Amino acid sequence: MVSAQINAFSQPVAVQVTPLPAKINVAVRLDGVLKRFGHSIALHKVSLMIAEGEFVTLLGPSGCGKTTLLNLMAGFADADNGEIFIGGESVTETPPYRREIGIVFQHYALFPHMTVAKNVGYGLRMRGVPKAEMAQRVEQALTLVKLVGYGDRRPRELSGGQQQRVALARALVIRPKVLLLDEPFSALDKNLRLAMQIELKEIQRQLGVTTVFVTHDQGEALSMSDRVVVMSAGHVRQIGTPDEIYRHPADPFVAGFVGDVNILPGRYLRCDSTAMLALADNVLHIPLAQVHASVGEQIDIYVRPENILLVDAQAASLLHATVITHVFQGDHVDIHLQVLVPEKKRLFARQSGLEALVRWPVGCVVGLTFDDDGVCAFTAVQQQQ
Repeated sequence: MVSAQINAFSQPVAVQVTPLPAKINVAVRLDGVLKRFGHSIALHKVSLMIAEGEFVTLLGPSGCGKTTLLNLMAGFADADNGEIFIGGESVTETPPYRREIGIVFQHYALFPHMTVAKNVGYGLRMRGVPKAEMAQRVEQALTLVKLVGYGDRRPRELSGGQQQRVALARALVIRPKVLLLDEPFSALDKNLRLAMQIELKEIQRQLGVTTVFVTHDQGEALSMSDRVVVMSAGHVRQIGTPDEIYRHPADPFVAGFVGDVNILPGRYLRCDSTAMLALADNVLHIPLAQVHASVGEQIDIYVRPENILLVDAQAASLLHATVITHVFQGDHVDIHLQVLVPEKKRLFARQSGLEALVRWPVGCVVGLTFDDDGVCAFTAVQQQQ
């Protein structure tokens, strides 16, 4: 439903950034980092600051540049322009093994011929850590990831989740300044993935290690992060807390990519204490800060499905719609609707509880109202082009 809208907004915009608090130590700083691959620009002068102990997620679709950005931080790729700082020191020309970073890859990259203990201790051996200290630190790392007693096993004897824990222990045992994770849970099933998300966040909080996490999974980003960096086509679109990203998107791409959304055409009528938007034959009032357009413009109105309220057809409402189908999702029901005004269009509303199936049966006509907290508006795509 939103793909056309998303593709139309590939041009850069003024990035909305939630600033770091004053008097905070910066662990990672990128200043105008640009990366080319041949004639293609993978990253367009990205600037970013990450505080010590912060959990920051790079979120975006495949090919947006998030893994390239992670590789630049790690030193696996060289920037064509700009500078990278870790712990206040420029590492732009520093090789990976001297950057004091730990990294967990998407496919774990464990050594199959080594035991778990030797895999975890590999980075310590490369750094010349004495054997006694190395054994102690490996045991501490395995305890941290709940793998006590697994040191003599080989990777092939472990489940996917256990292999992921080994990779995490290997990254943490060197006591990195920054932990980098490149879609580490993508190979896990849903339940294990959720469990590993919780464990990782607990470990990160316990150690206070600065963490940069790459994912294309919006739920993962929103549930785990202190701040989220939303990326598209090599550009940073918005940097903010999960709540800010979800409830106050900076542009149509962020509004359409992060979470589910319905899009309706309208017009920006006027403003005083609130913004007044024409929707079909009615007027929708929402806070001024949630409208990114000029008075008189045609707009696209973005409404989260959980912010669409169903009422009896005879009650006061913004729109009328016919219930097309129900999609049961366990803890909620998605009710798919068709409206005819201002044009024939499909929407869906998210309702909690099974009573929605009985109250709003397929084929019935309902009224729709919106909780304005979940509504935002942007200049219409066709008007931008």
